[in-house]
Amino acid sequence: MEIHLSALKRQGLIDTWHDRRIGAGEEIDHVISEHLEKADIILLLVSPYFIASDYCYDVEMKRAIERQKAGEARVLPVILHPCDWHSLPFGKLMATPTDGKPVSMFPNQHAAFLEISQAIRKAAEEVNAKSYGGSSAKSTVQVAPDRKVDSEPQIRSSNLRVKKKYADIEKDRFLNDAFEYIAKYFEGSLSELRSRNNDVESDFRRIDANHFVAAVYMNGSETSRCKIWLADRRSFPGGIAYSVGNSPGDSSYNESISVDDDGYILFLKPLGMAFRGRVENEKMGFEGAAEYLWGMFIEPLQR
Repeated sequence: MEIHLSALKRQGLIDTWHDRRIGAGEEIDHVISEHLEKADIILLLVSPYFIASDYCYDVEMKRAIERQKAGEARVLPVILHPCDWHSLPFGKLMATPTDGKPVSMFPNQHAAFLEISQAIRKAAEEVNAKSYGGSSAKSTVQVAPDRKVDSEPQIRSSNLRVKKKYADIEKDRFLNDAFEYIAKYFEGSLSELRSRNNDVESDFRRIDANHFVAAVYMNGSETSRCKIWLADRRSFPGGIAYSVGNSPGDSSYNESISVDDDGYILFLKPLGMAFRGRVENEKMGFEGAAEYLWGMFIEPLQR
């Protein structure tokens, strides 16, 4: 978490504190309470351990909520792992990542921490404007960590994987999230490509919730265009389809990516129609799949 907040600290927006900075000989409860009372923004790192910890729940969380209600601090629940948090006192607060999706459920956890740092940036900018009148003062951010309860075994094997059967709803949600990630990946990449090259123009357009088209122009001439859409997982082509150009209808495509699992994780798998090396057996995350399709799209500009 601290690494992902480096940009905010370098820009002077925030200063952070957490209890691992308590020095030898200091009274732990007193030091935590002192910083909790001073913090402008309090991050609750929510996990089953956080909820099970008497200190986290009864002391840190309760005082944080009191200060939030009094308008003295901003409380941001950061959902680290799946747990039953919606009905708890902080369940009505806007959680991060988006929609309270746990960090551990992201195929690329850097994407999750990016959403978290963006939420903290927004909160810090608002706090700085309100409390410090837009001066150079920093918001102080306190992190309430997900301490493990005493009953958590400290010595254990690392071989704890258990096979599971993934439900259809998990696969559908995974594929939906992958499509949204790929759409954002293309939109962001086109923007960056345009900013780096004066002779490049681009177009990104969402047709509807399940389709988007992307195009790039060199000196005004169209160089590459594609349509990408989310198809029903159970029917043709059974996943995320990529088509060169912008052909009408969804009946033809040049590559498709489907969701699969090995009993431990969900992953994305190219069909291999594009013949881009031996990728049929690759287990791709969201970023890998997005880069795979982006590579097909940008190839005409790199020949």
